[in-house]
Amino acid sequence: MAEELVLDTAIRDWVLIPLSVVMVLIGVLRYFVSKLMRSPPSASPSPDPKTVKEGQVVIRARNLRNGAQFIPAKAFKARKLYYTNGEAGLLHVPKEDAQKAQAAMFSDPNMAMDMMKKNLSMIVPQTLTFAWVNFFFSGFVAAKIPFPLTQRFRGMLQNGIDLSTVDVSYVSSRSWYFLNLFGLRGLFSLILGEENGYAATDDAQKMMAMGGGMGFNPAMVREP
Repeated sequence: MAEELVLDTAIRDWVLIPLSVVMVLIGVLRYFVSKLMRSPPSASPSPDPKTVKEGQVVIRARNLRNGAQFIPAKAFKARKLYYTNGEAGLLHVPKEDAQKAQAAMFSDPNMAMDMMKKNLSMIVPQTLTFAWVNFFFSGFVAAKIPFPLTQRFRGMLQNGIDLSTVDVSYVSSRSWYFLNLFGLRGLFSLILGEENGYAATDDAQKMMAMGGGMGFNPAMVREP
């Protein structure tokens, strides 16, 4: 039988609220810092007709996928084959051309510098914040989810607490940090705008995936 805990209001005032506020402020600050570090856009040449045509093909293919339920299945399969045929499909890119495009992208020094600045603006605050959470808030039970959960969620919600007798619905301070890191997209969309809100959280998720999640992967939950 899992233990029922009574959480002190001081945990709410000195752990839960500060963690949430700091994560929001860091996300907003990280967005503006990465924006300031971005290289100024150079004078763009006239668009390449081939690039414009390829972009229009991608839009048409996306519209076909979104409207698949409004046309017969046979017609959808025929149009899908028209786009994805391995030899003559409109979306088929020869392997040599794909490699050339990747080489051209990485040969641009401005793009490489922007990528390095973007990664730096993600790694430094994320590392410092994680160290701050581990030093000051390690081992706290910070919150309780108001509905029951299965044992599969224990590894995700109770990171840093090695007690199997605690109910799964309780959330540790370290897990609360990760939940804020991945779950503030809606709030960032309200503060920074929809596109910028997606960028603010997507960058963090990519960095966590590249770095192994610092011991935590929200996609991996413990089996019962």
